[in-house]
Amino acid sequence: MTQLEIPRVGEVVQTSSSEITVHCYKLYSAASLGALVRTSSGDNPVYAVVRNIITSPIDPARQPVARGSDEQTEDAIYLANPQLTKLLRTEFQALIVGHKADNTVHHYLPSAPPRIHSFISICDGKEIDEFTESLNFLSLLLTGPTPLADEVTAAFLRQASATQRDPRAFLVTAGQELARTLSRDLQRLTSILRSVEP
Repeated sequence: MTQLEIPRVGEVVQTSSSEITVHCYKLYSAASLGALVRTSSGDNPVYAVVRNIITSPIDPARQPVARGSDEQTEDAIYLANPQLTKLLRTEFQALIVGHKADNTVHHYLPSAPPRIHSFISICDGKEIDEFTESLNFLSLLLTGPTPLADEVTAAFLRQASATQRDPRAFLVTAGQELARTLSRDLQRLTSILRSVEP
C-alpha cells in the first residue's frame, strides 16, 4: 500500500515527547477514545492511543450559539448552516506508546516526537495485533490523570481484544500485566478491570 492509499484521519498540529494533537480532516471524524493510531511516515511509524477528543471553534472569539429552535433534527442545523463545517474543528489528543524501528515494534517513547503535519491513520486489526504482542506499554497509558487514564486504558483493551483470535486470553494477559503495574493500587486495578469486561 502506497502512502497515498493509506486512509488518513488528520495531521499532527502539536507534538511533544509523550503526546500528539491531531487536527481531523472532517468535522466529528476523530478516531474513537482508546483507538490505536500511527503516523504514516515511512517505515518508522510512531504509535499513540487516543485519550481525548475535542470539537471547538477554529476562532475562539466566535463561540457557537444555539441554532436549532426551528429545526426538527440536529442534521438539519448543519444543512441550514453549511458554514459551520468551516467554523468548527475536531481534534484529538493521543498518548505516544511506542514506535517502530528496524522493522521492530518498541514499547517505549521514540527519541524524537513526530513532526508537525505528520499524517495520522487509525491502525487496522493486523497492526493492533502486532503492536499488542507485548503489553509493556500499558504503564505509559496509566501515567495520565485519573480517572481519564483508566478509562482510556480500558477503552484501548476493549478495542484491542476485538482483533485477537482469542479475546478472552488477551484480556486475561492484559489483566495480569495491569495487576503487576498497579499492585499497590487495588481499587484502581479493580475499576479498570470492571470497565474492560464486555
